[in-house]
Amino acid sequence: MSTQMKAAKEGRETEEMRLVALDEGESPQIIRMRIAEGTIIITRNVQRENVRPVGIGKGLRTKVNANIGTSPDICDLNLEIEKAKTAIKYGADSVMDLSTGGNLDEIRGAVLKAVDAPVGTVPIYQAAVEAARKKGSIVHMTEDDVFNVIEKHAKDGVDFMTVHCGVTREIVKKIAKEPRLMGIVSRGGTFLAVWMLHNDEENPLYKNYDYLLEIAAKYDFTLSLGDGLRPGCIFDSTDYFQIQELLMVSELVERARNANVQAMVEGPGHLPLNHVETNIRLAKTICREAPLYVLGPVVTEIAPGYDHIVGAIGGALAGLAGADFLCYLTPAEHLGLPSLDDVKEGVIATRIAAHAADIAKLGHKAAAKDLEMAKARAALDWRKQIESAIDREKAVGIRGRSKLKSPEACSMCSEYCAIKMLKDALKAQCL
Repeated sequence: MSTQMKAAKEGRETEEMRLVALDEGESPQIIRMRIAEGTIIITRNVQRENVRPVGIGKGLRTKVNANIGTSPDICDLNLEIEKAKTAIKYGADSVMDLSTGGNLDEIRGAVLKAVDAPVGTVPIYQAAVEAARKKGSIVHMTEDDVFNVIEKHAKDGVDFMTVHCGVTREIVKKIAKEPRLMGIVSRGGTFLAVWMLHNDEENPLYKNYDYLLEIAAKYDFTLSLGDGLRPGCIFDSTDYFQIQELLMVSELVERARNANVQAMVEGPGHLPLNHVETNIRLAKTICREAPLYVLGPVVTEIAPGYDHIVGAIGGALAGLAGADFLCYLTPAEHLGLPSLDDVKEGVIATRIAAHAADIAKLGHKAAAKDLEMAKARAALDWRKQIESAIDREKAVGIRGRSKLKSPEACSMCSEYCAIKMLKDALKAQCL
């Protein structure tokens, strides 16, 4: 079956390419050429119906992903479906189901039906969880278990999958001898590391990468090459292990392109601000401009309850430096499973970060809504200001909670509103 990349290399424009071009205000020819070279991807599994294709990569708007999913402690299918819908309602471009509790097949199927946006998963979660349930331990997972789950997710219509192919046995053994402060914080990376250490075998995703490419090409899902050795705190940033995995991933990107499989690269997690630009440019250079998907980055360790803000700070800087896809953080990050309100706050904060980066990267094309807001503020047009707000509900709530002496102004300045005072003075001058 032809993939988006194969069609692009053959000079054929697909319906998905035309839809992405229309959405981005770009020409279909440019979208096609960049898909052919691997600098743009379109996340859509051929099994999915009624899903809007999303373009991620060079010259496009910075996209936002929202993670949802159950845990062994909290497993409420209906709540997770509401989270997925909430994320899309407030502007997320995709959702990832990271469930580890309950009926994982049922949850994934329900999420795929609930939203018309691309859905991602991390198949190693299900393979590991089922091995623990059925065989007593993650270490008893087999290579067939891993690839059977991947194919199952692909058949269900999952549009992109995180696969930690760059976590090799050699790197894991080295980290065991020379531990870093936070070790491995990636759940998928840790599942594989534990399995490799116990079985003294190579990572099955790396060892059987060609087979993985065959499955990906069959369903045209995107490989999200996971950063299993991402720094889990700012003190592990840009260390040997992170860079070694990135070098490995760069080779895997080229192999995917040669197989006409779309691939993006997952970026680092915790970085001090002065490392963000360097890390983004390094990843972009080493991986030959492959679309870059980052979590945050998280730029300080001391803000539990406010990590959506921390991630937005790092995300804005990462987007400006060239990151293409921001994974949100919620106020619950590092504390627990997010609530519906946490999901909303995480999406909004990350959208603000992405948009701020896009104003700098894309100029007027991204700033059109900001110009509308600026004009509405200059005219004291509150209806238009509310319409231009990224979160209209919150804007209406704050505006309406005070009794106004001067309806033209707000309760901050009231009759001393600078815009109103100048307007009145200029009007009097003209009379």
